[in-house]
Amino acid sequence: MEFVLTELGQDEFAYRYTEGESVKAEITWTELANVMVIEHTFVDESLRNQGIAKKLLDRAAEYAREKGYKMEPVCSYAVVAFDRYKDYEDVKV
Repeated sequence: MEFVLTELGQDEFAYRYTEGESVKAEITWTELANVMVIEHTFVDESLRNQGIAKKLLDRAAEYAREKGYKMEPVCSYAVVAFDRYKDYEDVKV
């Protein structure tokens, strides 16, 4: 499964997995200076319970590390994941 970096405009970005024209999974954020504000995580019902939301968050964290950014979780999934997993300590605001 490949997540494609998509520029949404106005400092908004996403990693998306699509099938045809349909977005099946995505994580979106706004970049404010060197902080990625994680605003939304979505996984289509047909793909749930496969760890895809975590993979999206992992890919966004990889991007943050590559750019030297920090991450601020706002969406409910990201908030819970930041509390549950220690994987993101280095990118946490």
